[in-house]
Amino acid sequence: MRIDVLGAVRALHDDGAPVDLGGPRHREVLARLVAAGGRMVSTDTLVDDLWAEPPVRAVGALRTFVAALRRAIEPDRPPRTPPRVLVTEGPGYVLRLPRHAVDVHRFEDALARARRTPDGLTDLDAALATWRGPAYAEVAGSAWAQRERARLEELRLEGVELRAGLLLDAGRGGELVADLGAHVTEHPWREPAWGLLARALHRAGRQADALATLRRARTMLADQLGLDPGAGLRRLETEILHGATELQPSPTVWTAGGRLGPRTTVELARTLALAGGDALIHARRDRLAAVRTAERTGDIALTARVIGAYDVPALWSRADDPEQSRAVVAAAERTLTALGTDGPAELRARLLATVAVESRSADLSAAERKRAGQAAREAEALGRELGEPALLAFALNGVFLQSFTRPGLAAARDVTGAEMLDLATRHELPNFAVLGRLIRLQSASALGDLDTATAHAEAAERLAVSTEASLVPVLTAWFRARVTAAHSAATDGPAAATAAAHYRAAEDALAASAGMPGLHRGLFALALLGLRLLHGRPAPTDHALDWGPYHPWTRPLVLLARHRDQEALAALQMTPAPPLDHMQEALWCLTAHAAARLGERPVAARAATALRAARTEDAGGASGMLTLGPVTRYLAEAEACADKR
Repeated sequence: MRIDVLGAVRALHDDGAPVDLGGPRHREVLARLVAAGGRMVSTDTLVDDLWAEPPVRAVGALRTFVAALRRAIEPDRPPRTPPRVLVTEGPGYVLRLPRHAVDVHRFEDALARARRTPDGLTDLDAALATWRGPAYAEVAGSAWAQRERARLEELRLEGVELRAGLLLDAGRGGELVADLGAHVTEHPWREPAWGLLARALHRAGRQADALATLRRARTMLADQLGLDPGAGLRRLETEILHGATELQPSPTVWTAGGRLGPRTTVELARTLALAGGDALIHARRDRLAAVRTAERTGDIALTARVIGAYDVPALWSRADDPEQSRAVVAAAERTLTALGTDGPAELRARLLATVAVESRSADLSAAERKRAGQAAREAEALGRELGEPALLAFALNGVFLQSFTRPGLAAARDVTGAEMLDLATRHELPNFAVLGRLIRLQSASALGDLDTATAHAEAAERLAVSTEASLVPVLTAWFRARVTAAHSAATDGPAAATAAAHYRAAEDALAASAGMPGLHRGLFALALLGLRLLHGRPAPTDHALDWGPYHPWTRPLVLLARHRDQEALAALQMTPAPPLDHMQEALWCLTAHAAARLGERPVAARAATALRAARTEDAGGASGMLTLGPVTRYLAEAEACADKR
């Protein structure tokens, strides 16, 4: 029999008749054993690979799948005789088949022969023809299959290029132009493919087109992927320019070297992100493209460097682009797994810090949040061990973003901000110095120390001039509006209308900046609500206000302001616990206030429990951008309501 995985997973008898392998799980077990390449796969590994959350009887189910596969693969095996193909070995199972009986092994062997000698071209042609689609096509969602699929796709592309190079070296050329043109269009990051296409055009007598192809390669590699053309492409261009009739064979096997060019896409994206504004949007797009390109090369160290190079200081605890953040985290986790625990410590630290920084979406599961916190701690420990200031600053950024695990942690965040600021100042890391100042601004704001917060705001603004951090004055404008709002509650303070006007101006500046959409939505409406609560007024009822992600916590108060008390009570009872971010104290206070107004004791008790650890803080102050007033006010309301009999 033979087994094919270069496409949909299937098994065929010697006569070509298909083997009935059973359901998707049966096929996945067989595929996972094929991927092991004749090595034993333990039962525990198979269970973990088959189920993200293994059921109670997972081992029993696995044994059932194996038994069914054995009957399908060896239908004529006499009863009570040991299996010869799918064999129990130690704590797991192994697939025992000759390499020529599995298409992926035939392909790997043919590629290895073709690398050694041109005589392997015929076998390589046949092996490439066996591909019927993406490898392990039916096992799309499994992490092991994704890794194996990526590895095999890289080998397939290498095989396509090796075949073309061997044909060119043998004197062929013109007939390859169309196929190589399509290959380059589909895989523009593969530098050897551009050289092969140029050689084929030159062989076909199209020297001008060959030079134009190399110019396109140079432009694409430099401007889009951030790569400098390698020595092979530069030599090829020189030979064609000098009118060489026979070109030197170019290397037909390419694996990415450990170094990206000086203008890598991720470095460009990093620069754009630091600039803010519209550039930040392009930076997000280009960053993910760079990560995906690096993964396609199959070079794990290169991928780790590309992912970890985007050490852009991050202040806000909610991701602006959650989908992209999840994709980056997934890529970082895959790369960490591939590197292993013995991989280079610096690369591991940067990947772990990336996981911590990017894992800041409000909808993280408990397991994801726990993993992010663990990654932050591991990155910090490695950063301290390595003694690399920039790396430690990046790791501390992750520690800060993972420090919103409960209300009342402003003082702890200030310690992180102070260390980051000291580290960045001593080692001339201006972007992290800005972040340190903003963290300390937020912490002082949360603790109600507006004078200290103002000093940090002014220092951040001075740094922003030299670092061209355009978002800093936008954020500090919000802070000054927050200060005006706080002062408006005093007897001799500015009018509430003045504070509202300051919030409006800050809102307009934030909208114009095109940056931080995760922060922008709902912020102005929440700030106006906080200002009204400071002055003992009901929530705003303007239907045009966008409450954004804060809608579940503001809705009960808006309904109360519209005198729809029963709907307000129903909305309050459905209000979830706030996400663990800068606004959690503010949202708990809104819940406490609504519960007190409606006499809803269970909700009030829950809010009081959450807020006691933050009794010395300001509601909303942790954002550095708005205020609802002291937490103690709302805590007292909640406790009084909860204690009523």
